[in-house]
Amino acid sequence: METRALGKTGLQTSVLGFGAAPIGVLDAPQTDIDGVLNLLLDEGVNLIDTAANYASSEEAIGKAIATRRDEYILVSKCGQAFPDLKGEAWSAEIVRNTIDRSLKRLQTDYLDVMLLHSCELEILQQGDVIAALITARDAGKIRFAGYSGDNEAVAHAAELPELAVLETSVNICDQINIDVALPRAVKADLGVLAKRPIANAAWKPLGTQPGFYSQYAREYTQRWSAMNLTARNLGFAKTADSCWPEIALRFTLAQPGVHTAIIGTTRTAHATANIAAARKGPLPSPAVAAIRSAFQRAEAETSGAWRGLT
Repeated sequence: METRALGKTGLQTSVLGFGAAPIGVLDAPQTDIDGVLNLLLDEGVNLIDTAANYASSEEAIGKAIATRRDEYILVSKCGQAFPDLKGEAWSAEIVRNTIDRSLKRLQTDYLDVMLLHSCELEILQQGDVIAALITARDAGKIRFAGYSGDNEAVAHAAELPELAVLETSVNICDQINIDVALPRAVKADLGVLAKRPIANAAWKPLGTQPGFYSQYAREYTQRWSAMNLTARNLGFAKTADSCWPEIALRFTLAQPGVHTAIIGTTRTAHATANIAAARKGPLPSPAVAAIRSAFQRAEAETSGAWRGLT
């Protein structure tokens, strides 16, 4: 598996990472989670991305691979309030308490990266939550602080010297951050994790999306329809939906500044397919240009700009 230097962190991260939202929100069996995570580690995927509000995902990761802790880069997110923790949303207190709980759930002494989880621009500008992350970093609970989000907020986060990592939406159906965030991240030598690199499988009919995703993917599905892409026009002989995950992932990995694309799944077969696609490398430039052009055309034909989906 190809690795890239995660900005100024000094960490080497695989171009494919694992996003843990599905294993939490879809309530996957622990045996399935064990299988997926151990397969990924065996194949060289070394970044695991989760969050305090991804249901039971932190506990499931700890149960599955805590004994292999030296083999992966561990990322989580915080900031929201929780009934079992003291502190209001986006307060220093909730950041402190969430980090401590995440360490216990994940069965580890430290997190490689802790991200503020999609707070508004105004919260970032106040600075209290960032200061709390820096305190945790200085205490050795986290190694690097960062921000996960989109649009103006992630562009602002890229200018903050305290932060070392950004996570933002970069995919076929969500391209604004390619222009507003990635150039700033490159300039600041920030590590960049691309979320939703396969655009929530927007090519699938919504009725076939599992559980939570039947609504979560709705806007991406609408954008996908408007873009009117065909695999053959991008240089792929296949016309079936089976080629789109590969095309989407390789499009994201072709964007300058992206170090890791994180994909969540509950199935080892899907994990294996994602590994194979990542190993093919970035999408060729003509196909990338065609996808960019389709996005810009479809966006221009709608009533407003296609902002990043948080």
